[in-house]
Amino acid sequence: QVQLVESGGGLVQPGGSLRLSCAVSGITLSMEDVAWYRQPPGKQRELVATITTIGTTNYVDSVKGRFTISRINGKNAMSLQMNDLKPEDTAEYYCNRAGAWYWSWGQGTQVTVSS
Repeated sequence: QVQLVESGGGLVQPGGSLRLSCAVSGITLSMEDVAWYRQPPGKQRELVATITTIGTTNYVDSVKGRFTISRINGKNAMSLQMNDLKPEDTAEYYCNRAGAWYWSWGQGTQVTVSS
């Protein structure tokens, strides 16, 4: 059974940075295309960034140039570096597979961008 544990969220001022982490157990992460998703308050979950098994990355337009998805070398984990955060980035952030089906969702990590 795949387990996902997200961490690293918090309260940050506009323009600030956070680095989210996702620890994965039950599967070899390097063999999967994976992604970060987020769910803003009162809205549906949306895809934020993906990384393939060969390291190709893609981002939703609203975060391009500000967010970086990567795998954490030597660990069965991935991260999302978020810079120049904006209030509209406020959401619960989740990691999971990139594709048509998902592992069971983790608890997520809350990111709040506010002055």
